[in-house]
Amino acid sequence: MAKKSAKKKSGKRVPWLKVLLIGAALALLAFFTLMQTVRMGVFGELPSEEELSNIRHEEATLVLASDGTIIGKLFAEDRTNVHYEDLPKHLIEALVSTEDARFFTHQGVDGRSYIRVFFRTLLGRDRSGGGGSTISQQIIKNLYGRERHGLLTVPVTKMKEALVAQRLERLLTKNDVLVLYFNSVPFGENTFGIESAAQRFFNKPTKRLNVQEAAVLVGMLKANTTYNPRLHPDASKGRRDQVLELMHDRGHLSRAATDSLRALPIALRYTGGDALDLYGYFNQQVDQEAQRILKELGKKKGTTYDLRKDGLRIHTTLDTELQHAAHDAVHEHLATMQPKLDRELRNAGARKAWEKRKAKRGGKRWKNEEKLVREVYDHEGRRLDTLTYRDSLWHYHRLLNGAVLMMEPASGAVRAWVGGNDHRFLPYDLVQARRQVASTIKPVVYAAALERGLHPCTYLDNEKKSYSEFDGWTPDNFDKDTVGGEVAMWYALAKSMNRPTVDLYFRTGTDTLGQVMKALGLPTKDVDKPAMALGATEVSLRELVPAYGAFAMGGKRVTPQLITRITDAQGKELYKARVPKSVQAISENTAADLIAMLRRAVDQGTGAALRSRYGLTGPYAGKTGTSQDYSDAWFVACTPGLVIGTWVGAFEPNVHFNSALGTGGSLALPIAGRTLKQIEASATLRRKYVRDFTFPMEHETDLDCATRRQPSALERLIEDAFGPKRPRDRDTSEADRRNIFDRLFKKKE
Repeated sequence: MAKKSAKKKSGKRVPWLKVLLIGAALALLAFFTLMQTVRMGVFGELPSEEELSNIRHEEATLVLASDGTIIGKLFAEDRTNVHYEDLPKHLIEALVSTEDARFFTHQGVDGRSYIRVFFRTLLGRDRSGGGGSTISQQIIKNLYGRERHGLLTVPVTKMKEALVAQRLERLLTKNDVLVLYFNSVPFGENTFGIESAAQRFFNKPTKRLNVQEAAVLVGMLKANTTYNPRLHPDASKGRRDQVLELMHDRGHLSRAATDSLRALPIALRYTGGDALDLYGYFNQQVDQEAQRILKELGKKKGTTYDLRKDGLRIHTTLDTELQHAAHDAVHEHLATMQPKLDRELRNAGARKAWEKRKAKRGGKRWKNEEKLVREVYDHEGRRLDTLTYRDSLWHYHRLLNGAVLMMEPASGAVRAWVGGNDHRFLPYDLVQARRQVASTIKPVVYAAALERGLHPCTYLDNEKKSYSEFDGWTPDNFDKDTVGGEVAMWYALAKSMNRPTVDLYFRTGTDTLGQVMKALGLPTKDVDKPAMALGATEVSLRELVPAYGAFAMGGKRVTPQLITRITDAQGKELYKARVPKSVQAISENTAADLIAMLRRAVDQGTGAALRSRYGLTGPYAGKTGTSQDYSDAWFVACTPGLVIGTWVGAFEPNVHFNSALGTGGSLALPIAGRTLKQIEASATLRRKYVRDFTFPMEHETDLDCATRRQPSALERLIEDAFGPKRPRDRDTSEADRRNIFDRLFKKKE
């Protein structure tokens, strides 16, 4: 009975071996069926061998300073490609040890890794077992991404990558695969490829990475945000140490070397997007100009270039030392002046009045009192602050902004371009902005008068007058000079006197003045308004600086130049800029006389702080400017080697000082003073940029005359009878004014 029962039980046994064999057969059948459908393109076409052989990465275009320093990148993806020779041996060892130990022995797919993944990762739930993808498979993932296919997403994706990886390795050598990988792998922060990562995190090219730096970057490949050394330094160091241990396990590092390297901290030299913000305004102009150049090249050669994908090299005129000097001068000076302006604004109740005006059209956001943590810019740098929406608007509304443009007057080469305080937060370029130019326009009026025939010792009327034809306009001197009488032309310019300048405007005539302004590249729309002679017209630094450059270069004006040449990634020259042509805007003699007067302005006049406060010894000619109500402060200085133009003000003219702190001498000149002081402190920079003026051999500027004089009663009488009737008869010559006896007895020609 017992035997029958045992037989009965044994007859009901499940044939597990048979089930397993059938299951395995079905799984293999399903696997090969799925593999075949993937190969046939049912789940999307696979890249062909031809397509793989023509793989070409998008590469960032680099913007280079005059010395070859990288100062900017223009890109869709931040990528700079490298060659195999650029890859250090220890970098390759770190990658292979960490990501694909059998890289040099497999043909694109590592079967042993798949077995490890199945048993250790899937069955054992051990995520440290890795993903099983080889370096070649990771390349395919990086290049082509992954599509979703429902429940079949993982197997289909893995099969696609395996098939294409094998196809890739039939076409490329192992070295080529490594180069392709290092040029395509993402490092976060919109950074792609090892070269961009090396520059961003360690400020050096790939070939100069040491072992521990290479380990940091290779460690980031597992999770580029989690192991970002800037954001998560502790996690990054832990991951770096794991990479070093794996290198030791594979025989690439000794125990002593591994322990020594693990003991080191991560010596990060981060130069991410923030590091290039210093050049942001300049790069914005380079971008626009390069687009125009490439468009013209495309028309001529029938070839199209993509500035953000073709890895071009744009060589520019910028001098990084001058850029740093100007940038630092702006921020250091405004950091000291902003608290003084804030104090004046508080005392005047400026914010309350501003809020009252804005409330009428503020909307819902204006009424929102919620305080949020925001990153803001001020002159000390970027910082986090807790602000309401109104707080944030007021913060930037009351902020002083500074701009600097530096140019070599002979070549037009732009050496420094500071378009504002911070390009990321305040991208509007103030070098391009037209603002009330104030007294920095006066040298142009004096240049026109010299062209007309007047000379530096011509005496100008300093009496207070009202001009009925211009709504009773009564200009006065800034310092309320009440001496009256007449002043020498050179003295009037050096001291930036208004009454004599208006007298000069009427003597010169609008025709001559308009011609000179046009020749100097300045807007002429206000030339028929006498207030224009005192600066009641809008001009930008980009327009004004070349005009002063013409004064320094014997009257020859040159257009500013930013780009010298453009090459492709291999160095082949696509474009080379021509030497800019100069235009003789004013005569050489006029330029010599004007420079002599502007040097007096620096030595004895409104620009004297360059000498007294900053101790500058170079031969500088310059002019300050202060617009109505202190809304705009200007200063421009020049030598034959360099022109520096500076502007300071708020975005809106109604935000300004109400004291002498807002003058060009107090607000704009110090930026030029600090910058030029750094230039003079460097023997190299001084020799290059601070050069003496040369004048025509046959011309001698005469400034040897009294600063003031009182005309005699006889002169006044004859002046009333024979002199120009101002303002009606404005277009008169120097012959009508030069000297009373010259006018009565001069010979007819």
